[in-house]
Amino acid sequence: MTQVPVIAVVGPSGVGKDSVMTALATRDPRVHLIRRVITRPEDAGGEAFTGVSRQEFEAMRAAGAFALSWEAHGLCYGVPMPSEVKQADARALLVNLSRGVLLRAQEVFHPFAVLSLTARPEVLAARLAARGREDAAEQARRLGRAGMALPEGVRRVITVDNSGPLERTVDAVLAHLQRESA
Repeated sequence: MTQVPVIAVVGPSGVGKDSVMTALATRDPRVHLIRRVITRPEDAGGEAFTGVSRQEFEAMRAAGAFALSWEAHGLCYGVPMPSEVKQADARALLVNLSRGVLLRAQEVFHPFAVLSLTARPEVLAARLAARGREDAAEQARRLGRAGMALPEGVRRVITVDNSGPLERTVDAVLAHLQRESA
C-alpha cells in the first residue's frame, strides 16, 4: 500500500508516545504524523486527533476511509489511508497504535516497523500522575499493563528507552532511521 515506511509507535501509558512523535516530526520535517480518528471529543486532551461520534466513525469505516481500525477502552480508533501527498516528501509516517493491532498493521502497511518505547516503572508512574487524566485506580491499572509484550510475529522492532531526556530519545530514533536508509 505505501512505499514510505509506516512506523507504529507503541508503549505503555505514560511512556511519552505523543511527545516523542511530535519531537521527531519537529526535528525532521520529513517525518510525518498520521492523525488518528477517535470516537471521543477533540478537547479530551492528549494527542492531536480527529474526534467523531460513533455513528460518524461507522459511516467512515463503511466507506473505506480507514487503512486500519479497532476498538479499545470503549473507543473506536481509525487510521486513515496514507495519502500520496503526505508520502511525497516523507522519510517515515508515524502512527500511535495499540499493540493488539500490530499484526494486522504489518499486513496492511509496507514497509512497516514498530517503535517500541519503554521507560522505568517509576518514570511511568510519575508521568501518569503528572498528566492528571486518570484517577489512582486507573493509573495503577495502566501501570500493571506496562510490561505487556508485543505480539509474537512482529518482524521489525526498534526499542528505545524514553526514561531520560526527550532529545536523547529523538536522537536514538533518528540515528536508527538514518542507518536504515543508508
